[in-house]
Amino acid sequence: MKLRGVMPALVTPFDTHGKIDFAAFEKLLTKLRADGVTGWVPCGSTGEYNALTADERASVLKFVKDFANKDELLIAGTNAGSTWEVIEHTRRAREIGYDTVLLSAPFYATPAPNELIAHYQSVLDAVDVNIVLYNYPPKVGVEVGLEVLDAFVGNPRILGIKESSGNLLRPIEIRSRYGDRYQVTNGSDDQTLDFYLWGATSWICGPANCMAKACVDLVNTIEAGDWLKARDKMQVIFKAMASLESGKFVQKVKYGCEMAGIPVGAGRKPLLELTPEEKKSFAEAMAPVIS
Repeated sequence: MKLRGVMPALVTPFDTHGKIDFAAFEKLLTKLRADGVTGWVPCGSTGEYNALTADERASVLKFVKDFANKDELLIAGTNAGSTWEVIEHTRRAREIGYDTVLLSAPFYATPAPNELIAHYQSVLDAVDVNIVLYNYPPKVGVEVGLEVLDAFVGNPRILGIKESSGNLLRPIEIRSRYGDRYQVTNGSDDQTLDFYLWGATSWICGPANCMAKACVDLVNTIEAGDWLKARDKMQVIFKAMASLESGKFVQKVKYGCEMAGIPVGAGRKPLLELTPEEKKSFAEAMAPVIS
C-alpha cells in the first residue's frame, strides 16, 4: 500500500441518545470525499475508539468499508490496552476486509522497547495484516522509537509510521537512518509543512473531518513543489491547528464539523462539550479556514 494524500482520522458521530449516528456518518464521508481525501482511518483516537464497545468498533469499520470506493485507502484503528485485545480487534478488522491497521503502543501499559517489539510481532504472527505504526507518546506514555523501527526494518508488513510526537527531529532521524524504507505519515497537524519537507508522504489527519478541503489543498500544493505557496496556506490553517493541539482535540474537531455544516454530535463522557468561551475561541481560530 502506498500511503498518499490526506486520510481523515475519522470522528465517530453520536446522536442525542449517545448511539452511533450512521446517517450523520454518511453525510460526513460524502462531504470528505467531495473535498478530495484519499482514504479512511476509522477507530483511531479521534474516533474515540477507547469509548466504543467491541461491537460498536466493528460496526464502524464495516460501515466505512462498505462506503469506501475501491481506489480509496482503508486503514483500521485496532489499538487497545493489551496484546490479546489488539489481536482480537485486528482479527475482526481483517474479517471485515481491512488488510492494514494503525497501531500505537497499548495505552496505560507503558511497555519497554523490547516489550513493544514483541507486541507488534505477536500481532503480525496472529493476523495476516500490514501495520502502520503510530508514535503518539502524549497519549500512551511511551515512544514507538528507533529501536522498534530497527527491529522491523526487514519486515515489509510494517509499512511505515504515523508520527504524532510533535518532535521535528523524528522525521529527520527516520529519513537519515532508513531512507525511504518506512513511509512516514504526518500526525503532527501543526507541523505538516515541516514533516513533508523531511519525507512525509501522507497525512492521517483528525482536523480533516472539519477542514478537509484546506488540508487537501495544502498537500496538493506541497506535492506540486510550490513550497512558498504551501507555507502561506499552512499559515492560514496554523492557528486552528495550534488550537486543536492545545487540548480538547476531539471536542474541537466535532464542533468544527458542526461549523462546517455536518454536525456529528458530542463526544462520549468523560469528554464534555466545549464551553461557550471555548467555542468562541475555536471559531475565531477557524475563521480564516472556512472564510
